[in-house]
Order: sequence, then structure tokens, then C-alpha cells
Amino acid sequence: MLLEATDSQLALIDYQPRLMAALFEGDAALANAVRLAKLARLLGVPVWATEQCPAKLGGSAPELAGLLDRAVPKTAFGGASELAPLLNPPRPPQPAARGGNARSLPRHLQKPAEPPAPQRSSIVIAGCEAHVCLLQTALTLLDEEWDVWVVTDACASRTERNRDAAYDRLAAAGAELATTEMVGFEWLRSAEHPHFRDWQALIK
Repeated sequence: MLLEATDSQLALIDYQPRLMAALFEGDAALANAVRLAKLARLLGVPVWATEQCPAKLGGSAPELAGLLDRAVPKTAFGGASELAPLLNPPRPPQPAARGGNARSLPRHLQKPAEPPAPQRSSIVIAGCEAHVCLLQTALTLLDEEWDVWVVTDACASRTERNRDAAYDRLAAAGAELATTEMVGFEWLRSAEHPHFRDWQALIK
């Protein structure tokens, strides 16, 4: 199964400078998160973020802040409940038909109901720490039957062992493990995509 840009949402977990400074390969993870967010903006993929205790740890890294559709604060380690209204927003109510109840009209004069807005069911997720907030968020999303894709080279923990243990557990739980370039090339699919050169520039 390949990722589809039109079916994807990008969730970035706790890329906060005061946290990133303590992480193994944190700079590389942040750089890849920025690449993903920039491509997502070009392709119309929604970009959400969580921020752990932002009053103490600060907001999202400046490199990311301007690329987000929205960031939500949290105190729990897992951020699925804070992300839920963004990932699956309530559908707007259908406007009432003019001139009374539409059911009173003959069937051939009734306006057909609009189809529901498509739900983007693939959650591309990355963040910190991989074995705590990222792990708990991703496992909850899997329990809620989202398709979860963990971008391994855009995640970090204080130790390499903790980070890699998170990947083992996530894969066993049903998450797809990917890299930044896997996600980007699958979203684009072809060298003829109008943003292919933009992507090339981001990964060089």
C-alpha cells in the first residue's frame, strides 16, 4: 500500500526547542520534520502539531511554527485526544431547504444531499520523544482505526535504544514504518509532478 497525499494528514509531536536539545540526533529529526511540513504545505496536506506543556517547554520550533495549520497544547503524554478534533472535524450541518421542508417537495425537485467531506484516513506521524509521546499518540490512533505511518528518521528520543524500541513496538502494533523520502516520493508518485523539483531541493 502506498501513501496518497489526498488521503494524508501530517501530525508532528512535540518539536519544542527545549526538548529537542536533549535528544539523540534531534537536529536531524527536526530537519526532516521541516522537509515533510514544507512538502505537505505544497500538496495541501493538513499539518497539525502538539506541544507538551508549552508554558514550560515553549512552543513548536520556529522552523516549523509557520508551516502548521494548528498546534494544540497538551499535558498528557499521548496527544490523540487533542488531535482528534483536527484529524476528524465535525461535518457542518446541512442548510435547511428554502421554502419549507424539502420532504414536502416531489422527489424529482428535491436537492440531492451533498456527500460527506472525505476523511483523510492516513496519519503520517513523527515526533519526540519517540518512546513516550510519539508512541502513546500513535498507539491510540491505531486503536481508533486510523492508518498510522511513523516517519522514523523524523523521530527522536534521548537514547537510541529507547527510540528503536518504540519502532519495534509500533511495527508490532500495526503501524507502517517509513522515512521522510519514502513519504515524499509516495505523495508525489512521479517525476512529472509539478512539485517534484521543489521536493528535490528540499532533500538535497
